[in-house]
Amino acid sequence: MQFFNIGSTIKEYRKANNLTQQELASQVGITRQTLSKLEKGEIPKISLATFIKILNTLNLELEISEKKPFYYFDANNLI
Repeated sequence: MQFFNIGSTIKEYRKANNLTQQELASQVGITRQTLSKLEKGEIPKISLATFIKILNTLNLELEISEKKPFYYFDANNLI
């Protein structure tokens, strides 16, 4: 999962589990407003502990993989 997809993925699984924002937020120990901002991508970071609580509540797991190299390209060679 790419970082920019985390909020929308949390929202998707929250809804799939028939949880309101208030219900998930209460179970995790954050405010509904914080969860709302997280789902919208308006919060740049949350604690790892909170993130793990969200994953556990939604019955999800985090997968970590090796970073793939990013290859830069030379715009002059595109023509």
